[in-house]
Order: sequence, then structure tokens, then C-alpha cells
Amino acid sequence: MRFRLLLSFIALSLSSGAWAAHDHSGWDSLLKRNVVVTGGGTSSKVNYSRFKQDRAKLKTYLDSTSSVSQTTFNRWSKNDQLAFLINAYNAWTVELILTEYPNLKSIKDLGSIIRSPWKQNFIPLFGKTVSLDHIEHTLIRGSGRYNEPRIHFAVNCASIGCPALRNTAYRGNALPAQLNAATKDFLRDRSRNRFKGGKLEVSNIFKWYRGDFEKGWRGANNLNQFLAIYANALGLTKGQQAALKSGKTKIGFLSYDWRLNRT
Repeated sequence: MRFRLLLSFIALSLSSGAWAAHDHSGWDSLLKRNVVVTGGGTSSKVNYSRFKQDRAKLKTYLDSTSSVSQTTFNRWSKNDQLAFLINAYNAWTVELILTEYPNLKSIKDLGSIIRSPWKQNFIPLFGKTVSLDHIEHTLIRGSGRYNEPRIHFAVNCASIGCPALRNTAYRGNALPAQLNAATKDFLRDRSRNRFKGGKLEVSNIFKWYRGDFEKGWRGANNLNQFLAIYANALGLTKGQQAALKSGKTKIGFLSYDWRLNRT
């Protein structure tokens, strides 16, 4: 009787999609050791020299992501899937930097006229060898599964202009709160997002990926409406918030700083 109950419980668990999420503790400990939070949480710097000392531990985590099968991934919840992809993207970006560090000033130095660093196929994932672009633009953005514009404040391109690489790993059971915090922290940075001269000046991220912010997430069908959701983080007055939400506020885009986010 007990055996039959156990089998029934296992079958129910599998059918309902209950499946252990990936273990990100190794990546989490590396982030805590090697990422320095700055600007009151609005930005961060990475100690790549020390990361290089920890490269064996990084490889262990990267190998663990590569060992995940597509079947296992598909059994996870959407939040667990998304946390896995964000962490994998960020960890493999660090590994890419370490291949040439300290002999580079920007991640762009790792590319060429023919192929950008984001298009290089060097990541073993789901039985294929893929690029950072594949993870971000195909698996995350292009899948149509997540409709989560805040991933742009979580995936990190190893640059000063990029939203902070946080010093904790993303986890499925905490993902909504983590993405919300990452978005607010980035928008609080007045060097990259500010109201000036009657115009809202924001990061070029909002220009490059504008369409992602206009797909109806939390009712936002245009960029103004998305930014209005985070008006407090932008430091807007009530009048400025109303003007932004109604579409009366002009939006400009600031230049992007591609220098390496190193300590």
C-alpha cells in the first residue's frame, strides 16, 4: 500500500512539473567573492583577477550547466528555466572575459569585424555549441515563452554601461523579486537614467530592445508606460509621472559605456 502511494506521489509530481531546479550555489559563492556592489546597489564591479584564481570553481559550475539536458530543462517551471538561462549567460560571459584578461579594455576587444563576441559559438548547452546571443535572443527573448522585459537588467555584458552583475545568483523561487530589484536599482542610477531639461534620458538599452518593453507586460504597450511603472525609481514628481504615463514626455537615449566593469 505504501509503495503504491509512493509511486502515485512520484507520478503526480512529475506530471505537475515538480522537478528539482538547478543548483546555482557554486555560482552564487563565486559572485559573493568576486563582485563588488557600488553606487548603493545601482552598479557593480567585477574582480576578474580573483575570478581567474577561482577559474576551476567557475569551470565546475559551467560544466554543471552544460550537463543539463533539454528534457530536464523542459520539466522546470518558467522561473527556474529563466533563472538558469540568466545565470548561464552571466557565468559564460565572465569565462569569455577570462580567456584574454587582463589584456583587454572592453568585451568588444574579443570580437572582430566579421563576428562580435556575442556571436561566437563556444558554449556547450543542450547538446549544441551556442553563443551568448543564442541564449539571450533565441532561448530567452525569441522563445516567446517568458515575455519578461526585465531580463535586460539581469543579463550582464561585462561593461560599465550595463546593468549591474549582482553578487547573488538568480533563483526561480525568488526570480520576480530579484528582477524587480535589478530593474529599480538600474533606473536609480542617474548617470544612466535621469530627467533633465524636460526630457527623460535613459540608457540605450531601451532603444535597442524597445519592442520588448512594449509587449503588454503589466499593461505597458509603449516605452513610456513601462518606465511609468518604475517612476519612483526614476525619481519623478507626480506631475512628471502623469506626463510620462500619458505619453507627453519626450524620451532620449544616452550613449553606452563599453569599458570593462573591472575593479
